[in-house]
Amino acid sequence: MSHPITRPDAQVHLGVFFQGVNHHTVWSDAESGSQIDPDSFLRVAQVAERGLFDAFFLGEGLRLRESHGRVHDLDVVGRPDALTQLAALASVTTHLGLVATQNTTYNDPADLARRLAGLDVLSGGRAAWNVVTTDNAWTGENFRRGGYLDHADRYVRAEEFVRAAQAIWDSWDDDAIAPDSGAENWADPGAIETVVRDGASVRIQVRPTVPRSPQVHPVLFQAGDSPAGRDFAARNADVIFSAHGSDLDDALAFAADVRTRVRAAGRPADDLLILPGTFFVLGDTDAEAEEKYAWLKRAQVTGATALSLLGYIWGHDLSHLDPDGPLPDLEATTVEFDGTRGAALKEGGRRKLAEQWRARAEAENLSIRELVIAQEARRGFVGTPGRVADRLVEFVRTGAVDGFNISPWIVPDGLDDIVDTLVPALQERGAYRTAYTSTTLRGHLGLRVPLSHRAAADDVVGTEQIAG
Repeated sequence: MSHPITRPDAQVHLGVFFQGVNHHTVWSDAESGSQIDPDSFLRVAQVAERGLFDAFFLGEGLRLRESHGRVHDLDVVGRPDALTQLAALASVTTHLGLVATQNTTYNDPADLARRLAGLDVLSGGRAAWNVVTTDNAWTGENFRRGGYLDHADRYVRAEEFVRAAQAIWDSWDDDAIAPDSGAENWADPGAIETVVRDGASVRIQVRPTVPRSPQVHPVLFQAGDSPAGRDFAARNADVIFSAHGSDLDDALAFAADVRTRVRAAGRPADDLLILPGTFFVLGDTDAEAEEKYAWLKRAQVTGATALSLLGYIWGHDLSHLDPDGPLPDLEATTVEFDGTRGAALKEGGRRKLAEQWRARAEAENLSIRELVIAQEARRGFVGTPGRVADRLVEFVRTGAVDGFNISPWIVPDGLDDIVDTLVPALQERGAYRTAYTSTTLRGHLGLRVPLSHRAAADDVVGTEQIAG
């Protein structure tokens, strides 16, 4: 089914997502480098900047994932603090945006707002915050807060947290700092405010210490896909990071839903950019790309990985089974998922999911490994650079997305063929920049000034001016 082109001049935005914890990154391949060596981060960031990408995106892992009570050593594990890593990258890049995933449940707003503002100033206005929430006790145990926050309350705290951070970032006037040494004061009297918040979960009184950056304050990303998450993004975010970027009909439906929520929040429909996560498998011919994709799926789902994933769903240690053999004649446990292997699996009970998997295995005569591979939905784009470029342009110019956040399946060299072949194909189609035209991330993305800055005159509750 074809869809009308509603934005004929729209440009494709690209970011790179350095994941760090998952089985989709083929860490065991001979071409794969270290996942934690600083040089790997440097290499990916510099190739992304050579490809004129908007941003470098880091995930967050507050606790190593586990399997049956032990650290899950089949995944890529271990990850540096995002803000520390991005601060290091700020010194070796000049234009690339730097996006840190940071949790509102296990951080404090005054401290996190200061660190994010520090990165923003240090990078010359290239910082962004991917706002995430976590309610599970499994992660909370590392903070002695296990179970302290009900699932329904996580966005209540997140909203208060973000509003407090925005107030802190807006607390310095644009011209607060003296323009030269001849001024009477370093900061103009009354140009810096104390920020006070007394909410249900955020209570602060802060004298902010960091001035504004050239982009005013960090860009806000949001990655929640639940109705509450979408509403939160519609009210607060500049960019929503979604999983709806492979099927055009699905992407259009997601975009329509999100933009309806944005308008309901009193914002222009185009105020929130949509950048789904995806990956690319490129080849000189479509057949070569498909062959590479088939290899990739088997490389991602090794026999041990297949047994681990099946064991997580069944709730039993199945590592003794043959991954190329049939499913076990064993009922799944009724114990609910603990969230250690991702939130998506928490949506259905173990028994129900296991029954669905078993029915498919029997209907298609699949082994354990074949079943796990088949159950992973086909995402991403596979084909020649020209064919993939055509698809990306279609997604952007029909209004389904504004761009894509790429997860390389090989680190640190997984962006090279994208930058060397796909980016030129997009440029040939007039759908991708040929040079940076801004020095800030907000400028790269074409975003308006921050929401809180636009509404500053209407939101003065909780601030009081102090003398400089």
